[in-house]
Amino acid sequence: MTLRPFLRMSKWARKPPSWKRVRLYLIVIGLCLALFAWERVFGWPDWLTLDGTPRGRIAR
Repeated sequence: MTLRPFLRMSKWARKPPSWKRVRLYLIVIGLCLALFAWERVFGWPDWLTLDGTPRGRIAR
């Protein structure tokens, strides 16, 4: 690991974020988990899947 995460952790320990910011982080993490669970339960919709494009290339 680099030094940057440790510096950020020490900054957060000295001056913790406000409750609004913590709530925002929790909401974003909750939405990500909900989307992940939705995709695992119901699968990826076919209408969102690209057809005919080779992997790694942009179709023009």
